[in-house]
Amino acid sequence: MRQMLRAPAAAGVGVILVLAAACAHGASKPERHLGAAAWPEAAGPVRDSAEETARIEALLERMTLEEKVGQIMQAEINEITPDEARRYHIGSILNGGGSTPGKIRNARPGDWLALADAFYKASVTPDGGVAIPVIWGTDAMHGHSNVTGATLFPHNIALGAAADPELIRQIGEATAREVRATGIDWVFAPTVAVVQNDRWGRTYESYSENPALVQTLASAMVEGLQGKPGTPQFLDREHVVATAKHFLADGGTFGGDDQGDARIIERELIDIHSPGYPAAIKAGVQTVMASYSSWNGRKMHDNGYLLTDVLKGRMGFDGLVVGDWNGHGQVPGCTNANCAAAINAGIDLIMVPQDWKALIQNTLAQVRAEEISISRLNDAVRRVLRVKMRAGLFDGISPSQRAGSLKNSAIGNAMHRALARQAVRETLVLLKNRNGILPLLPGQTVLVAGAGADHLGMQAGGWSVTWQGIDNTNQDFPGATSIYKGIRDTVESAGGKAILAVDGEYAGRADVAIVVFGEFPYAEGLGDVPTLEFEPRHKTSLALLKKLQSRKIPVVSVFLSGRPLWVNPELNASDAFVAAWQPGTEGAGVADVLFADGQGKPRYDFKGKLSFSWPKTPLQEKLNPHHPAYDPLFPLGYGLNYAAGAQGPGKLAENVPGIAKEEAETPFYVEGRLLQPWIISFKNQGKGNQLLSGEVGMLPTEDVSVRLSDKDGHNDAVTLSWRNAQLARVSLEQGGNASNLAQYQPEGVLSFDLKINKPLSDGLSVGIKFGIPKCEAECERHLPLSQQADAKWHKVVLKVSCFLKPGDNFERISIPFLLDSKGTGEVSIANVRWIKSAKGNTDCPD
Repeated sequence: MRQMLRAPAAAGVGVILVLAAACAHGASKPERHLGAAAWPEAAGPVRDSAEETARIEALLERMTLEEKVGQIMQAEINEITPDEARRYHIGSILNGGGSTPGKIRNARPGDWLALADAFYKASVTPDGGVAIPVIWGTDAMHGHSNVTGATLFPHNIALGAAADPELIRQIGEATAREVRATGIDWVFAPTVAVVQNDRWGRTYESYSENPALVQTLASAMVEGLQGKPGTPQFLDREHVVATAKHFLADGGTFGGDDQGDARIIERELIDIHSPGYPAAIKAGVQTVMASYSSWNGRKMHDNGYLLTDVLKGRMGFDGLVVGDWNGHGQVPGCTNANCAAAINAGIDLIMVPQDWKALIQNTLAQVRAEEISISRLNDAVRRVLRVKMRAGLFDGISPSQRAGSLKNSAIGNAMHRALARQAVRETLVLLKNRNGILPLLPGQTVLVAGAGADHLGMQAGGWSVTWQGIDNTNQDFPGATSIYKGIRDTVESAGGKAILAVDGEYAGRADVAIVVFGEFPYAEGLGDVPTLEFEPRHKTSLALLKKLQSRKIPVVSVFLSGRPLWVNPELNASDAFVAAWQPGTEGAGVADVLFADGQGKPRYDFKGKLSFSWPKTPLQEKLNPHHPAYDPLFPLGYGLNYAAGAQGPGKLAENVPGIAKEEAETPFYVEGRLLQPWIISFKNQGKGNQLLSGEVGMLPTEDVSVRLSDKDGHNDAVTLSWRNAQLARVSLEQGGNASNLAQYQPEGVLSFDLKINKPLSDGLSVGIKFGIPKCEAECERHLPLSQQADAKWHKVVLKVSCFLKPGDNFERISIPFLLDSKGTGEVSIANVRWIKSAKGNTDCPD
């Protein structure tokens, strides 16, 4: 996929040129395998003509070593210019999650197309040598999700609930049309992971825990994106190159740890985690992305047995294998700028966003020293050229002149939005419907409450406009419809009344309340959770449900989430409960199913069935039918509907193992894991006082960048770097909402680990924020910090009462931790938490 900006290994402060010794493939002990013959056979249906094969070989014959090495490099659009791509013969570019042309927030479709033209024209006008067009890859996780105004479909977990290959194929076609409209040729989708542990922050990228369903839907999505092989539509100007990812077993890591280790036997690797790949290959998929993760301790980017012997050999994959964002740099002995091992193992195109210059120089030296054989390099280049030729890139037509470009724009068009609305209707899963409360009569007074009711960011989830999907407002989704707006339109057209009250406060009498709540957006490792309990410790949504219940108002819950979660208390406090997943931009699809027509009959029935088992306790994160002691609350395939009339569960147990207790502390970010609903963000008030904002792991802005780093383990800390900045901030936020932390008043403390890596030109302050986003500086309370730039970790402990001013209390905390500076400097933080009491000096700083 490309989670491009994704990953914890993603983002740095700039280009760091590291010239290190080459790391050779095969440094670890020889492994005993079943052998490639134990794996399923597959063969792609696309066959090159003799003329095409001869053309590729002729190009190879003419290319210099520098041109060949350039062709196997993929750089990020904001880390390379078109002229540099031309001079270095770069084979591919990508935009990371949240990265836009010129770093313009909400860049217009025309900006994307213009940049595509610039890179294409540079690549086909070399300074002598061979003209080879560049190919641009983008994450299109659920539609053309980086582009403002695009149609965003429900995430894969929801599409798995629909289990309709024809619907998935049509969504692939629509996505391809929108991507093509911006001049981009290639998408890092679909994800074909078979998730086995729902704690993983990428669970929503998977269609199902059931490998057979993943196999079916992966094939349909590939065909939708690329067109059907053997037809004129295959990779025509209304289709794009697809990617099956992440090879292999990214959904099977121990503990659901993003980029972790799949500690499983090979038979489980074959039977559970591989089925999506032969299906995708048979559907004609042209690229496969290697996983960050490991299999029994060996990084996939370094696993020649799986990448070469199994994927390219046994499965007959003749397209290209692309690395993940700096995934090669995680191979032991390698760096982002130096890794022969990944190329030798079978990576054909290295995703090296920032360090591409250094990697080119090191790779050239390694080929000349025969650490990388010329035959391996030629094979990689041949595969890159083959995919480009099949995609029609050698036709001499620039992106803006191709059929399907913006002159016939598909971005967010009515046909695609109607398809997305249909997808929302068909992916909803009804878990409970006591006393037949649903469908609702539309002519009533309907109270619409909850954080997600009119929140398009929550509705869309991660990989939406930005990588993490946070810090978005409804204005970042032009043309979209929130769930509240869909309800309002439905109710008002029938003569009823819809009232939006996020906190549930309404002076009048409502006939029914629809409460929309759930997880706030996240992506990749920042979405990993310690258990499956929803809102551990501070059950804000449950309190809202109970408040409405106490007023004798019937409650319909619409739950937004990227995975099944333990919600027994919330189920008990609801008369009806709908799993809506992350439905995307067309929230009106929810109202389509919740409300009856004028005669009281359902307009649409529920079709969705669970593609993941639903937990009975917070500790059932590994809950799949083939595992021992399978005992879910709702099994795989569960889902009620109006036709059958079943009501679902009555009173459910709430006192079960694994519940977070009300406690001595509230951790926000510990051991590299964010505790929902908290997310990490950064802000940079730069030139012209323009407020820029982004997310950890993203490309740096001009003055400020944030990246994940190491303290006690891999990526368990956050590093903030800034230069000549008017404001540099890293903070923990929760999408504009607030939490009640009154239990920490007055004796509680804020505790975190701090390391000052470089001298600070100005001071450093720590703060918290009361209230909501509309209340800006006047709601922030800061304390100065005096730490030396000794590049050592220090524990900082501050009384939370030090932040109080007369009239303040901790009942509404929107930011429990922020760190501010300006000028120039670099710091790292880790293990942020509020604690009820702590030893040590907790005096208030002067």
